[in-house]
Amino acid sequence: MEKPSVALKKITSYRVIYGDTDQMGIVYYANYLRWFEKGRAEFLRQIGLPYSTIEQQGFHFPVVEVSCRYLESARYDDLVQIESEMCECRRASLTFKYAIWRDSDRSTIATGMTKHACTDLTGRILRIPKILLEALEKATV
Repeated sequence: MEKPSVALKKITSYRVIYGDTDQMGIVYYANYLRWFEKGRAEFLRQIGLPYSTIEQQGFHFPVVEVSCRYLESARYDDLVQIESEMCECRRASLTFKYAIWRDSDRSTIATGMTKHACTDLTGRILRIPKILLEALEKATV
């Protein structure tokens, strides 16, 4: 099966909880990486392939690279939108881009990316599984 050309975006909503914030009521910087993960997990679920199914097939997608650019602060009780885009699907890796914005004023809060290796349960590098390629193909039709 040929790798699909990927430019598929999905959006996930999230309400900032008190536990996400520091003493000033501003979201702690590392939580944006958790939100990237939330967006990525929902992306996979929305294309019909929840991460639990990927794991049951014997695959993992560990993060091997990450970047985040912080543009504005999110605060307690903000409703944010997490846009996740799979922008690259290579032989043994995936890359996602993210944009997070505040719902009330559409201000972009953060942007970033994560790159993932495809491995088996022992950490050995593998080709991207056929079930993911098929799910991406169906989702882009």
